[in-house]
Amino acid sequence: MPLLDTRSRAVALAFVAMAIGLGFQALHALFGLGGPALDGFTKDGVYTTVEFVAVGVCAARVLRRREDRAAWLVICLGLLAWSAADLVWTVWLDNVANPPYPSLADAFYFAMYPALYCGLLLLMRTHFRQAGPALWLDGLVVGLTLAAIGAVLIFPALHGAHSGNSAAVTINLAYLLCDCLLLVFLAVGFALAGWRPGRQWLVLAMGTAVLAGADMVFLYQEAKGTYVAGRILDTMWPASMAILALAAWQPASRARRAPLTGAAAVAIPIAFGLVALGVLVSASANPLSPLEIGLATGALLAVGARAVFTYLENARMLERQTRDAITDALTGLGNRRRLLQDLTGLLDGGADGRLWTLVFFDLNGFKRYNDTFGHAAGDVMLRRLGTSLAVAVHGHGQAYRLGGDEFCALLAGAHRPGQVLVSDAKAALSEQGSGFTVAASCGTVILPEEADSLTAALSLADKRMYADKGSRRANHSQTQSVLMQLLTEREPTLHDHVHDVGVLAVEIGRQYGMDSEELDELRRAAELHDIGKLAVPEEILHRAGPLSEGERQFMRQHTVIGERILHVAPALRNVARLVRTSHERWDGEGYPDRLRGEEVPLGARIIAACDAYDAMVSERPYQTSRSHADAISELRRHAGTQFDPRVVELLCEHLESLAPQDARRDVVPLHSS
Repeated sequence: MPLLDTRSRAVALAFVAMAIGLGFQALHALFGLGGPALDGFTKDGVYTTVEFVAVGVCAARVLRRREDRAAWLVICLGLLAWSAADLVWTVWLDNVANPPYPSLADAFYFAMYPALYCGLLLLMRTHFRQAGPALWLDGLVVGLTLAAIGAVLIFPALHGAHSGNSAAVTINLAYLLCDCLLLVFLAVGFALAGWRPGRQWLVLAMGTAVLAGADMVFLYQEAKGTYVAGRILDTMWPASMAILALAAWQPASRARRAPLTGAAAVAIPIAFGLVALGVLVSASANPLSPLEIGLATGALLAVGARAVFTYLENARMLERQTRDAITDALTGLGNRRRLLQDLTGLLDGGADGRLWTLVFFDLNGFKRYNDTFGHAAGDVMLRRLGTSLAVAVHGHGQAYRLGGDEFCALLAGAHRPGQVLVSDAKAALSEQGSGFTVAASCGTVILPEEADSLTAALSLADKRMYADKGSRRANHSQTQSVLMQLLTEREPTLHDHVHDVGVLAVEIGRQYGMDSEELDELRRAAELHDIGKLAVPEEILHRAGPLSEGERQFMRQHTVIGERILHVAPALRNVARLVRTSHERWDGEGYPDRLRGEEVPLGARIIAACDAYDAMVSERPYQTSRSHADAISELRRHAGTQFDPRVVELLCEHLESLAPQDARRDVVPLHSS
């Protein structure tokens, strides 16, 4: 990282010039470089020039950079006021035998302090915006303690030196207070940065500390009568201004270091608090001034405020952790732990003589939605459904999410399945849209009428919920049976064909790791993929010769017709989607939507390959059946064009594991799903 965040050659040369001037001034003060003849040149010329060059460099920063412009503008004005005060001394007061005190120079000197305070505050607000009250208190503890130490060291000398001159004592005390306040600002800034400030703030703090330190040393030496002009102390003021100008051009930090945490962060204010306590204890042996006592007392009060704040923060944190422990992070509903707590309290208290209803919900179709649209969309749906459930039971009980796609409600009173409140809650957990349907199965238990223990209540509710899920599947099966019978009445030969395709498709789907719900939908889609042929005239279905173009286009509409038939039943809408796409091709040349590759749903790709195999080994009006081996060879020949290559690979491996005579429906096992 560069020392200066600037490409200006003039600014860089200005810093070089200030460094040379300060180096020469320091060597002259320490070793007499150049001899006494250069005393005036060093004390007046070099000193003042460095200060005004620093002001110019800082002003250039204000003009060229928008970032923190207001902060550096007021700091620049403060440096200008200080330089003007030194210029007054150089041009006028140094040439007066008994210069007035206080004087015009003191007005300029004092004008610098509020400017520095404002600039530091603006920088803190910009760079430490996220700092909390605890860090402000930590900074006050450290700053007030440092100020108290400075006052203990310097105040007695100031008071003794000007005991007869109240104006001089007041001015010197004002300088001391202003410098102590600078130390407080620096300490607060470091605390707000977590005691790990960036490079710009470090350099800024260094320049401010040198300035305050030089003032305090000067006040002490001047009070003791040991100050001699032209010594190394005089180099500290222009050096502090050069360092502040350097801070203005420091590059912004690209990476923030992690602040100190835990014991390391607390140890600093604790240590300084103990020092402040030591200052007050020392008053029993050496009486302290009100200034010293006030600063040390302020530090201890800040320590006390920090302790109170820490206690309140810990109490809030404990409350928040307790709340989070019983709250589902995704939906904001109570979680399983909250449900167990509420049930335990309710059952242990005998339900206060009232009846309560525990309702378990399990979402049907959510996994398919999650897999199709992604986990982010699934999380959004769960939040939406959780909110709907909470609204549905508001005023009647409490809603919970137990995890995954399982929800629960605890309702006041006795409510049976089908009654208004349970139906409303069930409807709140249902949603449908293009290509998906999510519904809920539920199981209810009346407490304590049907279960008087936690284990019995949970077990019975879970059992009844799965019974409702089984009933839902049974209803789907009835719908399936009606449609299959209708297809059989119209075209008896299709019944065996679609049954065989369904059996084979389930075997391949199982190799893809599909769950029971997905396998159930796959089997239904495979068995109903030709349901649209009910709308195709028999003469077209049974024609032995080729179809005309118009007849072929009409025939291709049977997948769309099948989708419309199935879409009437909300529970079969996922099945309808697979039926519509069951004649799409891997290369995009299929129908009706010319989907390509993985745009075609996996279930539809499986059905297409299984349907082709069964069609090839079956007798048709327009073709004779092929052998088992020929059908497998044909599948492989069209893998990558008509069929998904991976589906063909799994299907052929499965078929080859069977004897040729076993590849028909009579021996292919049909597992329940």
